Amino acid sequence: MTESKILTRAQAVEQANAWRAAGEAIVFTNGCFDIVHLGHIDYLEKARNLGQRMILGLNTDASVSRIKGPLRPVVNEYARARLMAALAFVDAVTLFDEPTPLDLIEAVRPDILVKGDDYSISSIVGADFVLSNGGRVETVALVPGYSTTSLIARIKESF
Repeated sequence: MTESKILTRAQAVEQANAWRAAGEAIVFTNGCFDIVHLGHIDYLEKARNLGQRMILGLNTDASVSRIKGPLRPVVNEYARARLMAALAFVDAVTLFDEPTPLDLIEAVRPDILVKGDDYSISSIVGADFVLSNGGRVETVALVPGYSTTSLIARIKESF
């Protein structure tokens, strides 16, 4: 079942169109989601509660390495995609390799674009597109003290 929620971009667009035709509000968020922790779970659950369906854009391994450095990701893209797809509140996962998820956002055309509250609306990639198409852009509160970077640092300190 979890693998069936991992979609190509074309499949994600087709699925989004079907959900939209059924009157369901589509939430979109994106990220690396390397070493899944409570902060990720809380964030994704809050994001999903803003609409009826959620599509998650997941950075490819190459994309994560470009953003986070050569030692990342710790968990490969297939495993990260399966983990995200296993979450009940994630309806679809699709990978993207571009520097930003803008092309994916424009293809999916979400009703609600979500990022954590460490972003301002004006700094969220795709916000202008979603707003200009009648959608909403939301930020959700993050759980303090949880990040993959801090988790990796704690693991390193334990050795």
